[in-house]
Amino acid sequence: MIVVADASPLNYLIQLHADELLNKIFGAVLVPTAVMQELRHPRAPEAVAAWMSRIPSWIEVRAVVFSQDESLQVLDPGEREAILLAQEARADLLLIDERQGRLEARRRGITTTGTLGVLLAAGARGVANPESLFQRLTAETSFRATPELRETFIAECAKINRK
Repeated sequence: MIVVADASPLNYLIQLHADELLNKIFGAVLVPTAVMQELRHPRAPEAVAAWMSRIPSWIEVRAVVFSQDESLQVLDPGEREAILLAQEARADLLLIDERQGRLEARRRGITTTGTLGVLLAAGARGVANPESLFQRLTAETSFRATPELRETFIAECAKINRK
């Protein structure tokens, strides 16, 4: 399975010390250079800065061919490159949280999921407790979810627990 990651899911999973879930679920993860630059931001959380100094071997950083595509110009550089890399690599999945980025990726036929989707996948595989991670995610990071998204996530966790 070919998986590409944008900055947001990586950022949150790293802060939870749950980034290894990506390797357990997907194996290798492709990350465009612009996303790595975003994660190197001077104001990045301490856990992210530490992670950047010891990037796991299952992360594969890739340069992306620049595109003048107008529909991508409203996105930040990391989102743009993540979508372009997903297209270029014919990725099976793009990990992206931002709404505009998800919409543009889906418009291009790219399957997406976000941080919460990763938590649910980890729960379905029995490698993590998604509810516990969600509680930490909302308490310990800047992650925000609408009430509807929270309800949907809790309902999906309940389905996993019934299996």
